[in-house]
Amino acid sequence: MKHEVCVTGLGVVAPHGDEPGALFQALLDGRSALRPVFPELPRPAAAAMAAFDETRWFTKLQLAGVDRVSQLAVAAADLALRDAGLAANDADPERMGVYAGCGMGGAAALEAAYRGNGRVSPLTIPAFMPNAPAAHVAMRQGVHGPVLTYSVACASSSVAIAEAAKSIQRGDVDMAIAGGSEALIVPGVVLAWQAMQTLASFLPGEAAGAVRPFASDRSGFALGEGAAFLVLESAERARSRGARRYATLAGWGLGSDATHLTKPDAPGQARALRQALRQAGLEPRDVNYCNAHGTATRIGDVVERNALADVWGGDLDRLRVSSTKALHGHMLGAAGAIEALITVLALHRRQLPPNANCSEIDPACSLNLVAQHEDTSAPALEAAMSNSFAFGGTNSVLLFRRP
Repeated sequence: MKHEVCVTGLGVVAPHGDEPGALFQALLDGRSALRPVFPELPRPAAAAMAAFDETRWFTKLQLAGVDRVSQLAVAAADLALRDAGLAANDADPERMGVYAGCGMGGAAALEAAYRGNGRVSPLTIPAFMPNAPAAHVAMRQGVHGPVLTYSVACASSSVAIAEAAKSIQRGDVDMAIAGGSEALIVPGVVLAWQAMQTLASFLPGEAAGAVRPFASDRSGFALGEGAAFLVLESAERARSRGARRYATLAGWGLGSDATHLTKPDAPGQARALRQALRQAGLEPRDVNYCNAHGTATRIGDVVERNALADVWGGDLDRLRVSSTKALHGHMLGAAGAIEALITVLALHRRQLPPNANCSEIDPACSLNLVAQHEDTSAPALEAAMSNSFAFGGTNSVLLFRRP
């Protein structure tokens, strides 16, 4: 028997705050969290930092050896469980799982070790290992079931959510805490991304609008940090305890380009899109909104548009599209989770977040973008998807329906 998978809890720590509704409203309002960072670097850089008070979640003693990436994860997972109306002892701990995505692990711990002039903390290794966030969530919540980390670059937490859904669907676990975290805004990491020439350029005073997905004048993305987790349960379990159901995770697609480490591939992305639709039993015209990967890179946005056009064909104009990375930055390992959370909220509220900072659409990216100042209401919204396309060629698509 395959179980229907429901989203019953949402938790987030993001540049726009730690309340999902406030985050979503900030996106509807087009408020950017991007700010200039590290003025000492040779070139200007913008990023979206999370305003996070770790003392709400940790004592000073508990913080020893816990990198910011794990702190964010513990907070977001705890908030997701609270939102679902669950406490740690509301489920058999052996029937609970943590499925977390993390792309780079504890960047702050690693940076401190490199810059420590020979003084390296003995807790550096457990602080920066990529599975530390999942382990800390499990310890905080007393999870004795599977505790797994997926490190698949920008697709990490989207893959984690899909793998959690499979476990719910098969009946391997009764409840899953699924999402991801990333906290990599440190000078060394920013310099590395600048060296790849993928970060957005901007003039003084214009950092907030530096990221312009699908626009003719786009120049790249800006890093963001944060964590987001979803609580997933079977529909039967959710109904039996009277839980609010935000959405059903109806389908997911996962595959590899197998062509190039950093250059995306439209046929590979199209395969993942078709797989998600096929599993959900939907046709392209049934899906009303896509939260695009939309990194605002010159190549990436065109490739994603072409993949969508290949799958949607003559129905492409019926698909509303936006990339929210323009406002909260690219969270890499946490991107799939926060964008899945935003997609769920779009369905739940029947409102569409805008594609900000796009004054002129690149003709090569012709899509039915959600304009920044249009009416955001979408009363007919029944199904929506979130795309996560990663370095390494892994493509992950999550497809949600209203319950």
